[in-house]
Parts: sequence; C-alpha cells; structure tokens
Amino acid sequence: MIDVELNPVIHTRLPRRIKRLEYLAYNLWWSWNREARDLFKRMDRTLWTTTRHNPVRMLMETSDANLAALAKDPTFLRQYDAVLMEMDRDLGNGHHWFVQTYPQLQGEMIAYLSAEFGVHSSLPIYSGGLGILSGDHNKEASDLGLPFVGVGFLYEQGYFSQRLDQSGWQEAIYPELRLGEVALLPKLCDDGTCVRIKVAVGDREVALRVWEVLVGRARLYLMDANVEENAPWDRELTARLYGGDREMRLQQEILLGIGGVQIVRALGLHPAVWHLNEGHSAFMVLERLKEYVSEGLSWEEAMKHVRAGTVFTTHTPVPAGHDTFSFAQVERYFHNYWPQMGISRDEFMALGSFDSGYGANFNMTALAMRLSGRVNGVSALHGEVSRRMWRTLWPEKKEEEIPIGHVTNGVHLASWMGEAMHRIYRQYLSPDWLERQDEPMLWERIEDVPDQVLWDAHVYLKAKLFSAMRERARQARMQLQTSPEHLLASGIMLDPDALVIGFARRFATYKRANLIFRDIERLKALIHDRYRPVQFVFAGKAHPADDPGKRLLQELHQWARSPEMGGRIAFVEDYDMHIARYLVQGVDVWMNTPRKPMEASGTSGMKAAVNGVLNLSILDGWWAEAYNGRNGWAIEGDAPAGAPEWEQDQADAEALYRLLEEEVAPLFYQRNNDNVPQGWVAMMKDAIRTVGPQFSTRRMIKEYARDYYAPAMSDIIALEGDLKG
Repeated sequence: MIDVELNPVIHTRLPRRIKRLEYLAYNLWWSWNREARDLFKRMDRTLWTTTRHNPVRMLMETSDANLAALAKDPTFLRQYDAVLMEMDRDLGNGHHWFVQTYPQLQGEMIAYLSAEFGVHSSLPIYSGGLGILSGDHNKEASDLGLPFVGVGFLYEQGYFSQRLDQSGWQEAIYPELRLGEVALLPKLCDDGTCVRIKVAVGDREVALRVWEVLVGRARLYLMDANVEENAPWDRELTARLYGGDREMRLQQEILLGIGGVQIVRALGLHPAVWHLNEGHSAFMVLERLKEYVSEGLSWEEAMKHVRAGTVFTTHTPVPAGHDTFSFAQVERYFHNYWPQMGISRDEFMALGSFDSGYGANFNMTALAMRLSGRVNGVSALHGEVSRRMWRTLWPEKKEEEIPIGHVTNGVHLASWMGEAMHRIYRQYLSPDWLERQDEPMLWERIEDVPDQVLWDAHVYLKAKLFSAMRERARQARMQLQTSPEHLLASGIMLDPDALVIGFARRFATYKRANLIFRDIERLKALIHDRYRPVQFVFAGKAHPADDPGKRLLQELHQWARSPEMGGRIAFVEDYDMHIARYLVQGVDVWMNTPRKPMEASGTSGMKAAVNGVLNLSILDGWWAEAYNGRNGWAIEGDAPAGAPEWEQDQADAEALYRLLEEEVAPLFYQRNNDNVPQGWVAMMKDAIRTVGPQFSTRRMIKEYARDYYAPAMSDIIALEGDLKG
C-alpha cells in the first residue's frame, strides 16, 4: 500500500516513512475518525484551519522541512501508525454487520442515486439537508458494511458561495473547484484511461467522464460533462447544482438517471437494488426498463423486475420540490427512446403523468412511485402526508393502504459530535459507544455524567462557536472592507454568557425564519432584558432563483444590522457544513419554525440534540416523534386546522414568544452556587438520552436494510431464479 500513487505532487514530496498520509487524505474516512483528524491537525494546526480541514491541500502546502521533521517525530509516528492500523482494520476486516445479518445476500449490491452529496465541506457538491443526508447515508453504509455505491454529479462550481451586499441582498458567487486539491480521483479503466460514457440527450450525445470519491468502504462515482469533446453549453450541464432553467434541469436529470445506470454498467457493476434519493434521478427506471426489454423480457416482466429492485425516497411535501416538465419538453428528448422500450408515446407519458390540480404534466415523483416496489417518506408524519398527497396514483386503495411507508431520517453521529461531547460519551457511556450507538440502554448512562462536567463541555463548545464566528467576521473585514453595520450583524457583539438561540437552514418562506420578528417590540424586550437576555444566530442560503426567500433573508439581515437590536442578532454568511458543525454544537437552543406540515423531517435539530443543544420547534417532521415534554419545547399555536397562513403565523409566533419569556429564558438563567443551570442540564440529558439512539443513521440504515434493501434483494434473486428456471 505504501507505493500507491494517488497524487503525483503529494506522492513525490512525502518521505517514505509517512507515505501513506496520501492514502489517508484521499479516503474521506478520516472526516469521521477523530484520531485521523487529530493526526492532520498535529501536522500543522494553522494550516489545518486555513485549508478548512482539507488534508489534500495540507499535504500540498506543508513545507518539505516540516514533512521531513514529522517523519522523524516519534510522537507523530506513533499516532500515524495507530491511525493507519485502525483504517486498515475498518476498511478491510471492519464491521460486517450487513453480511453477518444477511449472509444469504452476500455478493449483492445497492446503487444510490442522488443529485447532491454532502460528505465533507472540502467537496462542495451539496446545497443543504438532502445532500448532507446523502453523505451521511454513504458514511453509515461504510460503517455497517453495506455493499454500496453512490452516483451523482461533480459540480465544479458547486452550489454557490453566499455574499450579502450592504443592503443584505444575497449575491451568488460560483468559485471554480480546484480538482487537484480535493479528495477526488479520476476513475480509470484497466488500460489506464479515464472511464467515459456517452449519454443520448435528445438528438445529441453528451460525453461524461467519471470521478471516484472514497467514502470509507463505500464508493461515490461522480459524472462530469466538462470534457473537451462536448459543446460549450453541454459542458455547463454539470457545472452548478440546481442552476439554470427548466430545460437545463431536464437535461441534468437525464444525465443523472440514464447516465447513472450507464456509468454503473461501465464500471462492471450489477446492483440488485437501486435507491432513488428524491425524484431527480427517476429516469433511471426508464433505462432499466429498456435494458430488460432489450434482454428479451416482455414489457410486463420488465416492469415487474424494475419495481422489485427499486427503492424510492421522497423528501418533501412542498410542491416546488417535485420536478415537473411539460409533455412537449419530455417528447423533445425522448421521442427516440420509447420505441426502444417497445411502447407508444401515450404509454410512455402515462408513466409520469400526474395532475396536481393545475393540469397534467410529467412528474418525476409520480414516475418514481409508479415504478418503485418500495416507497418511503422520511418521518412518520411525512409518510402520512405523502399518502394523502399521492393518493390518486392508487385510486383503488384507501388512504391508509397506500404503499408509502416511512424511515425517519437520522444523522451520522461520528461526523457531527463535538469532541468535548465525544470524550464524555466515551468515559461515561462506554469506550465503544459509537459501535453501540443504537442501544437505548447505553444512553441511559448519561444520567451518570456530573452536571458540572456536561455543562463545562457545552460552555467549551459554545466558546468554539464564538471564536469561529469572530474569525469569519475578521476575514470578511479584511477581504471586503465590510461596513460597521455589516460587521455588527456578524455577531461580534454577542455575549458568550447569554442565552443563544440558533436557526440555520435554507431560507424558504415556509420555514419562517422571520417568525420571531412578527412582534418587534416583544422581541426587543427579550433581547434587551437586563437579567435574562436572549440572543439569536441565523445562517442559511436562499435558492438563487427564490426572490421571496432572498427578500426574507434581506429583511432579517437588516434587523441584525439595526442599532435597535444592539448586536444581539447575528447572521453568519455562507452557511456550509464547516460552520454548521460549530452551530449545532455551540448554541444553547435550536429553533425550527416551519409551517406545519411542510417540514418532511429535518436533521439539524438531531445534530444539535446529540450535542446537548435543546430543540425549540414546531411539532413537525422528526420532532413530532422525538418530543416527550422533557427533552425540549414544542411550539404549538392555537390556530384551528385549515386556518389561513397569517392566522397560523400569528398563533405560532405568540406560542414562541410565550415559551421564550416563561420557560426557556427563566430555565437557562436559573443557576446553582456553581453557576450551573441544573434544570437546564437535566433537560439536556433527556434530549441526549432520547435522541441519541433513535435518530442516528445507524438506526436509519438498519431500517432501510431490514424493510427495503434486503426484501428487494430477495425479490430480485427470486425473479432471476424464475427466469433461469
């Protein structure tokens, strides 16, 4: 393994004794292994910070003298050997839960298609929750030994970097990803050439090269249209996440779904199960139907096989989250396609046809649901909402009989846990708590943690958040000559000893980031309270095409800049995974205020809770399952069902203010002689105890394996056996 060359620049610079640092840097396993992260940090703490925790860049920028010194440093070498030994054990003979649990399915594979993957902030090919969930799904698949490959896009300009002008209006900046500075490898054929395919997009072909990302034992394959043989406009198809118009979106989804299947085949892989993460990749089912028909199966048999091996997860009840195209648009790109499937135009269009109340069109979610044998929402409540939302696809069934189940989302604990909390869990729960994280009884031991110890850990993580915010403000000041008002909004005036409430997510209007601003005088009374002040930290991006979302963000930023707020409200620009970790670990309360039932699940509150941060949330999504009256607060307005939005907003705002005034702030500031808020810490412990085992990707992936992957694999094996018979 020592002589494997992944990056010629790095490989030639590394002394032989520490040659495998290259191998370690190119497998994102390091991103959720604390000892591995500490190893890179030990190399050069300053460089670790300035590269935003990107070890590939670190190895390229570390001086030759420093590398030579590290190769002779006994302390560093002991840690280096231990980390590489652990990595070899994990990736070679590590946790084989899947094979141990389902030995009859050994040799089968799962392909997971998603429009975005948030594995680490150094690879910015994600926008938010959907992508981060995809990344966490990949990591846990590796941890549990699932035979798993991910397929997505390499966005060389990413989603976008956010910059607010002096008025608070969001500007989208698209920096070019430097491919040589991230943990990304060209996928090579046996002859050493790059794996490439060509995908028919209407009457033309688009060439794609394939990149590989190592995610522990899992593999993530990314398609890239920025190759010389493509026309300039086709090279843009994979440039940006969620960019362009509807026409570009349709072309991208052809590449993701149809190209995704072709890439998997080009790699010589034959998954038994294909998991569609949202409807963006739904054209995959058409390509697999075509494959089966070309192999001689009848249309009915092909449909049966595709359904048996397809799992589809829907992630949102928001209509705009379900991609639709006109039949004329679809016909322009598929008029040569349905003859190859052996069906007519009308039969083809019927596969995706859906009328949401404004006339029928081609709906990607409907296509996925019709051709998936197993469909799920991402929380219990979202499963109910989805059955109601899509009931017309099954007109013969009662709503409760509609075959849409649920697997509540979870978070990858090793990725999101603050180091201070990890030390506590290792000491008081068990040294192997991460391996046992889905055991509820293990988390009961949180009661053994002394209040002072838990509170001190939280105070430490809060201080790290404040330090990160001030460093961002300093850099912005240096680079952009930010105005004093803009600087005020960055959080430099926040008091680390005062109550801090965090809100960070996409700025869509239904998420109601401005709910707390509904009564300004009441808000000012909260933040200027002499004895119990309340502070707010906001972060998040609006979609570049979402002007209402951008106006909402601007409104909030203007309040943060206002002298009336006295620096008690902050907005952290350019929200990403890096700053997200600081926020979910360091605020005191995580606030979530969506208009019910528009939040399918949410995961940021889960990340906060396992770090001891208390949730203050509408009873929607995952919180409707987690809340027990002792582990946080539920915002429950008294507006009747079906009330107009303004009435819902008014009622929910009133409930929010009341909770902050009467329960949240008083409990936070109620301290013992050691300045520990014992009642607050008791609630922290209950949050950790209830959320830890139930809302992790460990539980989530095991549910997918039990209820979706394993049954689908068994169905496919049976069908293939019938064919051979």
